[in-house]
Amino acid sequence: MQIHENYSLKDYNTFGLDAKARFFVAINSVAELQRILADNSYPNKFILGGGSNMLITQDINALVIHINIKGIFIENEDDSRVELKVMAGENWHEMVLWTLERDFGGLENMSLIPGNTGTAPVQNIGAYGVELKDVFVGCEAIRRADQELVYFSKEDCRFEYRDSFFKNEGKDKYVITSVTLRLTKKNHAINTSYGAINEELERNHCKSPTIKDVSNAVITIRNSKLPNPKELGNSGSFFKNPVISKEVFEEFIAKYPEAPFYKVSEEAYKIPAGWLIEQSGFKGKRFGDAGVHVKQALVLVNYGSATGNDILNLAHMIIEEVRIKFGITIEPEVNLIK
Repeated sequence: MQIHENYSLKDYNTFGLDAKARFFVAINSVAELQRILADNSYPNKFILGGGSNMLITQDINALVIHINIKGIFIENEDDSRVELKVMAGENWHEMVLWTLERDFGGLENMSLIPGNTGTAPVQNIGAYGVELKDVFVGCEAIRRADQELVYFSKEDCRFEYRDSFFKNEGKDKYVITSVTLRLTKKNHAINTSYGAINEELERNHCKSPTIKDVSNAVITIRNSKLPNPKELGNSGSFFKNPVISKEVFEEFIAKYPEAPFYKVSEEAYKIPAGWLIEQSGFKGKRFGDAGVHVKQALVLVNYGSATGNDILNLAHMIIEEVRIKFGITIEPEVNLIK
């Protein structure tokens, strides 16, 4: 393990923000992680995964530990299902492609989500009608207090929409080292509940889609809406889609009958945050080098030299305008590093 001083994190966060780490180390095994967490020479430690769901607003005065533990292993399988143990440092999308090459189903709707597998449970990542919890079996994590390896079942993780135990009671207390997923080997449950996927499949004259067809459709849709972080700094969806009560929804839809929505339950409705932001006049707007993407209002971008605070100030401006116009409060999906 080599520890670097005053190390630039520009290549380690998808916003491309040139914040510095006081110290930096890349970890390639669980044993290395346990050793560095036990090292009292560095009292302040910050865990960094793929850097895809974070906004760094200042230099990090700590030892930044980059989780780079690799490996995909088949744990259990029968004729119809397979359980995979995926190490935390595996890139999520590359892992999805690995499963598709073997005709393992369940992750295709979550193609091209940025970031690493180890941070997926923290957010309960999801896209186009599928969430991580739908295929999740459990995960292993190091408890930071005593460096013990602990197992978390699906129930232990307490998954909610873009939320989990690791964002609440477990925040900063554990470092996920691997995730176990249960996927199908045949009779895949093809999910085309989102209209955009159906439209893309129809455009390709695909009447009986395979899991690869669904993945390709999702990749095409995401590429058409979301900028490549390597070309334009961003973290994907910056805001959560707000879930509102039936009472609030009825008032809202009476006033804005053209608004898109998704029924979550008999008492709750989800409104696309991107629509709220676009209707508030922010789509394509630029404030210095911080801006709202021209194709997708849910995405905030760094045009080159924006700071984390520039982007955070823009986010606060958007939140306030949406609240004033619609009476709905939207929240960041990204983790704010202050």
